[in-house]
Amino acid sequence: MNDELQTLKNLGKTSSQWLHAVGIHNASDLRRHGAVEAYRAVRARGFRASKVLLYSIEGALLDIHWSELPVTRKESLNLQLEAPANDD
Repeated sequence: MNDELQTLKNLGKTSSQWLHAVGIHNASDLRRHGAVEAYRAVRARGFRASKVLLYSIEGALLDIHWSELPVTRKESLNLQLEAPANDD
């Protein structure tokens, strides 16, 4: 099976399965949801994902390894995560 998510940097079998479980099936879906919303959805589904998944998703969207995200970007993601979810 060709899984588009697994072709993105940082995303392997488990993270792709978690994203599929919350309705994110390809790079376009991931871009539409963004890293914070995708991470929240995975956690809300009960998966025990660490913050590394949040950084991995952001890195996948930027096509860089998650460890290369600038500290300021990680801090920004964490602040967004702490803010109330936008349930429009």
